[in-house]
Amino acid sequence: MASTRLPTQWGVFEAMGFERDMGTGAPTVETALVLVLGDLHHGVPLLRVHSQCVTGETFGSLRCDCGGQLTLALQAIAQEGRGLVIYEYQEGRGIGLTAKLQAYELQDVGIDTIEANHALGFRADLRDFSLAAAILHDLRISRVRLLTNNPRKVRALSSAGIKVAERVPCEVDPTTHSFTYLQTKKHKLGH
Repeated sequence: MASTRLPTQWGVFEAMGFERDMGTGAPTVETALVLVLGDLHHGVPLLRVHSQCVTGETFGSLRCDCGGQLTLALQAIAQEGRGLVIYEYQEGRGIGLTAKLQAYELQDVGIDTIEANHALGFRADLRDFSLAAAILHDLRISRVRLLTNNPRKVRALSSAGIKVAERVPCEVDPTTHSFTYLQTKKHKLGH
């Protein structure tokens, strides 16, 4: 839908806005921001598929590793001189900001992140990575080195015909506030 230069502390990226009609009959679209650095067609580019986290990225929350993972990905891409971030608006593993805050309330009384989602009537992870795959197809990228700890992202891209040549860990040092959350993701979600 749009493409422009985006100067950042890690370099000058090309910022592209993507939209697709949700196909529900209602006037709803799914959007993503894609940040590209360098030529993606020489070798196998680094890719981070990242879901929005207002609390971690904007407000510096120590409850999660989201802000740190985004920074780590941008640094790795800049260091390599090429790669891309697909930034999707799937806050709180797809449950939305308000529900994420409700899940935080439940975690404050001892329920883990997965149990909190279930208590609110959600699956552990509602995200859908088909838009990321569609964007990669649109950009004619058929192979990636995926910066992730999440096996679901690897499976989703592979199922959509994107070859994940390598899974590159995207690990941020835990804080006292995020340690239990990260352990739950590791043991219950396979991160």
